[in-house]
Amino acid sequence: MMIVKPDTVIAWHRKGFRLSWIWKVRRGQPGRPAVPNDVRELIRRMSRENPLWGAPRIHGELLKPGIDAGETSVGKYMVRRRKPPSQTWRTFLENHVKTMVSIDFFTVPTIRFQILYVFLGLAHHRRRIVHFNVTAHPTAEWSAQQLREAFPFEQIPRYLLRDRDGIFGGEFRKDVKAMGIKEVLSAPRSPWQRAYAERVIGTSRRECPDHVIVFNKASLYRHVKSFLAYYHESRTHLSLAKDTPERRPCTRRTSDPSSPYRKSAVFTTGTSGAPPEFRRAPSESLSGTSTPRLGPA
Repeated sequence: MMIVKPDTVIAWHRKGFRLSWIWKVRRGQPGRPAVPNDVRELIRRMSRENPLWGAPRIHGELLKPGIDAGETSVGKYMVRRRKPPSQTWRTFLENHVKTMVSIDFFTVPTIRFQILYVFLGLAHHRRRIVHFNVTAHPTAEWSAQQLREAFPFEQIPRYLLRDRDGIFGGEFRKDVKAMGIKEVLSAPRSPWQRAYAERVIGTSRRECPDHVIVFNKASLYRHVKSFLAYYHESRTHLSLAKDTPERRPCTRRTSDPSSPYRKSAVFTTGTSGAPPEFRRAPSESLSGTSTPRLGPA
């Protein structure tokens, strides 16, 4: 005979109840089928890449291609986050880059040591220079006129990034406000806060004015215009996956003799100080030609 406490009897009863159900499950119908590993990985990937999606949304997306998984199973394999979902800085910038532009000036001395000012308007998306002009006496009124020419009514951006130069005076700020553009000013002596504009100015200096002598305003205008044609159509950019702002097409190498392009390539010499361009030459131009060379003939 054994004397036990009431708690012991209750524990035996619970253990017997668990064993009874274990026996019924193993002897009876099988339970819910396991979720395949590839479906689990897909649920985790969808959860990571779409932090605002919950289990009902992911479950609905899985039903479209015919993936049979319960909503509770989807919730079980979703990625758990400690903090509320938030987009990354890269996503945030990509969502706003199409509505952002920058403007700035850079100076070029002439042969008589006169200082000329080049105005640049840069659209951050595709790094396109939408407008430029040259003047010897920049004013707020002149800068406002360049802004109106750069961005017509149907192409008005939302944000305008610029520095605190005195050229952008009261008349300029008045016109910007009238156009419905929000100005974003960089901190004093902080060019890195306008990195896109400063990078374009550095590129323009190194590849155009640094290699020519400017005689006057018209001369500088021609040089810059020629360089910008090269900049948009031929010059590759790392930030654009080594493409050009105007999407320069690629030509694949081929061994087919009937192909309109041969396997070698040539340099086409730039004009007005613009660097040469590297393109494939048509096969029909091979007859009677010498080896192409860099530079003018």
